Amino acid sequence: MAKLKLSINGTAHDVDVDPDTPLLWVIREWVGLTGTKYGCGIAQCGACTVHLDGAATRSCQIPAGSVGEAKITTIEGLSPDGMSHPIQVAWLQHDVPQCGYCQSGQIMASAALLAAKPHPTDADIADMVTNICRCGTYQRIKAAIHTAAELTVPATGKA
Repeated sequence: MAKLKLSINGTAHDVDVDPDTPLLWVIREWVGLTGTKYGCGIAQCGACTVHLDGAATRSCQIPAGSVGEAKITTIEGLSPDGMSHPIQVAWLQHDVPQCGYCQSGQIMASAALLAAKPHPTDADIADMVTNICRCGTYQRIKAAIHTAAELTVPATGKA
């Protein structure tokens, strides 16, 4: 066991945990933020996606002890009210979720994409948002990302 200090959603959390414990479980079980979901446990599905210093990261395979001073953002920290980030607004406009299990990871991956590429192409979305949705709402996810891009930064007409 080790005493780790993690910065999650702008708040410092001291946790006493085995440093090899996956970050996902520290976030859910030690810190109590359950919006980040467990899906496959092998970093393939993306349900556990969080941001580490702004980069979309699958937390099920990241040892908590390796995070260091990185700023961790979970779905609970993406926007102050849980609904006002442009991707969250677009998600609702396009009625994206069905079962909803994958949605926090999908939203986190999409937000990181928009931060890196404010006006992503369909190819950018396919390359960077590789989360799995059992309900198959991929077309709505893509449409919501394009809508969020317009909500975030108006189109300039430049590619």
